This record gives sequence, C-alpha cells and structure tokens, in this order.
Amino acid sequence: GAFTRINIPKSHRMGMEMEMGFKINKFISFNANLALSSNRIKDFNEFIYDENGIAIINNYKNSTIAFSPSVVGFSNVDIRITKQLEINLPLKYVSRQYLDNTENKNRSLDAYFNQDMGIRYKMVPKKLKELEFFGRVNNVFNAKYAANGYTFSYIFSSEQTTENYYFPMATRFYSVGMNLSF
Repeated sequence: GAFTRINIPKSHRMGMEMEMGFKINKFISFNANLALSSNRIKDFNEFIYDENGIAIINNYKNSTIAFSPSVVGFSNVDIRITKQLEINLPLKYVSRQYLDNTENKNRSLDAYFNQDMGIRYKMVPKKLKELEFFGRVNNVFNAKYAANGYTFSYIFSSEQTTENYYFPMATRFYSVGMNLSF
C-alpha cells in the first residue's frame, strides 16, 4: 500500500462557481449555485499486486482526480406561507465521481439528484424569545444512490479482480424537532 499513500506530484484543479438568488415575490425566494471544474492528474501510476506481492504498474495520462465531480449544483426554493410558516425545497445534483485516479467508469459512483423538503413554524410565546417546530423529509423521491465508496484491484492466479464497495445513502426518511430560545 505504500505506493497508494503518496501525494500526486503533478495535478491541477480548475473551475468556476456561479451563485445567484432572487425574490420572486414577497413570499417566494430562489437561490442556486453551480460549480464546474476540471480536476486532473497529469501522470498517474496505479500499482496492482499479485499473490506474490509483485506489482503490476498501469500508467494513466491526464486522468480525473478521485472523488472530484465535474459538476455540482444546488438550488433551493423558500416559500413563506405566513410570517410564522415556511417551506423549503432544496435540490442537489452531483455528477459522476471516480473511486480512484484511473478514471475507469467501472470504478465510479453514478451521478445523482437528491430532493429534500422542510417545513418550519415559528412562534413567540410569553417568557420565550422564540419557539420553533420543524420537520424534514430527506430524499423525497426515495432515490437509491451512493455518495461514497472505495475500490481496490488485485491479481490472483493471473486474473485481475477489481472490487468496488459503496456506501449507499438513506432512502426517504423523516425528522422532526423543536428549538427553544430564551
């Protein structure tokens, strides 16, 4: 594993991020951001070991840096129903991410969208600054996706095997809570 625990000497990250927000009217506001980037390694050597500890070296030119999506987008709509009641609708998009520096599609996480929904109700009862109740539905559309994982390859009996492991995100789930301010 010593070869896999070194910094990449020649790589670059280049990109731009755009952000915007505006009020549609006094009840509805919208904000969004979009990050576009190129995250590349000039020259990467992958070391794959066989059962005798002998390394096979694969070289990759100008490959994508692991876990560096080229597109990340986020938007949120806030809807104020009354002075006390607000709903928000955040949406996130993350493009394909590679589990290692080889830019191999078979060792990657698929792009995903995730939609959440939240509701807040605030009131000011006597003897408190504020009392807030909130609820949230995460992953509203029950999407099945992985946002992290790892991979490794090895050679056994002259056959290369690559194993991918994924950390799946939770399907739809709910949370509720309350905040008290004195």
